Amino acid sequence: MPLTMEKPAARTLRQATDKSDLALSFQGADGQEIQVSVNTRVSSSELIMFTTQISVMLDSGVVLSDAIEAISEQMKPSPFRQVVRHIAFRIRNGESFSSALLAYPRIFDTMYVSMVKASEASGKMTRMLEVLSGYLNADADTRKQVKSAMIYPVIMLLTAVAATGSLMFFVLPRFTKIYEARGAALPKLTQVLVNFSSCLGDPVFLAMAVSAGVLGFWGLSAWKRTETGRKLIDWVKIKTPVFGTMYVDAVMTRSTRILSTMVNTGVNLLDALEVMKDTCDNYYFQNLWKHADAKIRDGFQLSDAAMLSPYNYLIAPGILQMLRAGEKSGQVGQVCDKISIFLEKKLQNSIRAATALIEPLMIILMGAIIGTIAIALLLPVFRVSSIMAH
Repeated sequence: MPLTMEKPAARTLRQATDKSDLALSFQGADGQEIQVSVNTRVSSSELIMFTTQISVMLDSGVVLSDAIEAISEQMKPSPFRQVVRHIAFRIRNGESFSSALLAYPRIFDTMYVSMVKASEASGKMTRMLEVLSGYLNADADTRKQVKSAMIYPVIMLLTAVAATGSLMFFVLPRFTKIYEARGAALPKLTQVLVNFSSCLGDPVFLAMAVSAGVLGFWGLSAWKRTETGRKLIDWVKIKTPVFGTMYVDAVMTRSTRILSTMVNTGVNLLDALEVMKDTCDNYYFQNLWKHADAKIRDGFQLSDAAMLSPYNYLIAPGILQMLRAGEKSGQVGQVCDKISIFLEKKLQNSIRAATALIEPLMIILMGAIIGTIAIALLLPVFRVSSIMAH
């Protein structure tokens, strides 16, 4: 359905009536007003599909506004469909693609918009969208790999909690009743577990525990937003054995992939570093790129600027040498692309190492917990015959 603007006020930024976030409104050909939240979120697969479809349609000679409108017509009813319709509406009314994307920062991040803007200036939007689609696919695969490494310990932990709960709340009380009926005292270890299960079943204790947990979570969240808290937590992420290596590899893979993608599509190095800094949710990496940016503005090369940064230990010397070689040959983008591929393989090895460490640790932890409970249950079993005799 084609979109038309009935009046200049049809495209306004205002408060949504039933939400606290801002909403953009526009009118379709039927005169119906449509509202779209600027805080709409989409999955990575939807964004990849959207980017790929635009690239293919532009390569086929379709006009940008027609391509985006055709994509919106093929989509199922969803908030993202309304976003796409609104983008097509704004382009038809004279706005650039990049400025239309700026209205939805939760969907199109700084890198995405910067690359679209650079392609508008160079006239290579089809090629840029193709490269951007490849980046989004690679980034999504990296995230899946990291998340999959965390699935196993979570499942093991949930299994341990379920087994512990069933033993403590269904098996242990039966022995308690037998001993109470005979006026005998439970073994000390068993009594400790009984007292613990009684506390968990006490509504007052649970209310206090939940309140303390909520207050603790709120306090931790507030502390994390302070510079001291953020520095400490980010330091732990980097320095934790095995997992710290995996985290650093993941951040560096994403950073070099952003750098290669943006430089290869015509974005200047300083803008690329700014995007890298914004996408790194880590105090030390952000300061690394911030210091590198300042040194480059003073006339240094990227490799030298990174080496002179106070956090240069986050970048392996071999990567700096590869960057220096790329600078000498004038192929920084291509070299960064090779570095990102190398780091992705290194990340896969880090994930395998983390998984190999997690498995025995979780088995030992589960064995210790369930073994302790089993011993606590067996102790009264060994004595129950004498208790029954009396």
